[in-house]
Amino acid sequence: MKTIVIGAGLGGLLSAARLSKAGHEVEVFERLPITGGRFTNLSYKGFQLSSGAFHMIPHGPGGPLAMLLREIGADVDIVRSEKTSIRVPLEKGKPDYTEGFKDISFNEFPSLLSYKDRMKIALLTVSTRKNRPSGSTLQAWIKAQVNDEWLIKFADSFCGWALSLKSGEVQVEEIFEIIENLYRFGGTGVPIGGCKGVIDALEEVIFENGGKIHTGKEVSKILIDNGKAAGVIVENKKYEADILISNLGHVATALLCAEALSREEDAAYLKMLETLKPSAGIKICLAADEPLVGHDGVLLTPYTRRINGVNEVTQADPKLAPPGKHLTMSHQYVAPENVKNLESEIEMGLADLKEIFPGKKYEVLLIQSYHDEWPVNRAASGTDPGNKTPFSGLYVVGDGAKGKGGIEVEGVALGVSEVMGKILS
Repeated sequence: MKTIVIGAGLGGLLSAARLSKAGHEVEVFERLPITGGRFTNLSYKGFQLSSGAFHMIPHGPGGPLAMLLREIGADVDIVRSEKTSIRVPLEKGKPDYTEGFKDISFNEFPSLLSYKDRMKIALLTVSTRKNRPSGSTLQAWIKAQVNDEWLIKFADSFCGWALSLKSGEVQVEEIFEIIENLYRFGGTGVPIGGCKGVIDALEEVIFENGGKIHTGKEVSKILIDNGKAAGVIVENKKYEADILISNLGHVATALLCAEALSREEDAAYLKMLETLKPSAGIKICLAADEPLVGHDGVLLTPYTRRINGVNEVTQADPKLAPPGKHLTMSHQYVAPENVKNLESEIEMGLADLKEIFPGKKYEVLLIQSYHDEWPVNRAASGTDPGNKTPFSGLYVVGDGAKGKGGIEVEGVALGVSEVMGKILS
């Protein structure tokens, strides 16, 4: 069976590797001169910076991405992070770190609540594993259950880091799916070699099984014949296929087959596309001669202006930096109304870093922004429309079609697994 994959990002390469291993004739077309998209490495001053996603896998060696990599036979070593910490003021109620700070473990966040609220959170945690809340945002649910400003700050920091959203923008049912996955799969991990370590391993599987990857080749049209995917046009040349998988998100995929989306039954799909909104963020990469975070997990920062969290991946893989150097990366959510004011957002992020690492010496290596056609996610978490399209044999994977409760690349893996189940069943 012939399968064409449009886009060589993580979702596209996961799909291509899995299907090539299953015996499909696979061909991948990527418009950029490199593979990996927002999940590969950028070499700069001897550092291996990431093109988009952090060199970090949300559920480490036990999560959906790691399990799919093992199923595919991709040789990737993922180091489980030792801990995730939260930076809080020494004195509760202070709005920032000006009077000093302390780091507590992720599991200790209830300690900053009153005894009454800690008991309530404990009871809610048990009860909601069976009876999931729904119908509101996470922030609205917190205010209704435990109206504590600290808990909202913590929720905003976690959602900003993991999803590039505020707690008031995420549906509570999506967050509880994420919490359930944390119970099931555990916390973060770092792939040795960073993002490119994963991409290289996937390419190796594809090539070993006879697959082809074309870079610098843009698909200009998706061919549909009687409601079924039939192939693509690349540089005025027709390539026929039995199955098409797009890693471009639903909107860009729909544009490639716009002529075919004219049937009455396509109206609901087109209306759904109008509701999709990408999420935006900023990443700041730092170089230092000494550790800034001091561990290989995430440092969440709920009391900053903009920065939601920081990680230091060289604690797990020192080769991501020159000898004796450390690579630290911060992430901050950007609200839709602030996308046009990125310079101001960056300035506030840089000011935050000075407060997060007072007295520390570091160099700002690179500042990257993700929005519009190069976003954090093509569809904000919890709003993903799934992997199906109106056409038989045409599927969408990637950050615009993630599985429920899947943080970033874990969601990409869940979405790919869903598609593979349909194709290979």
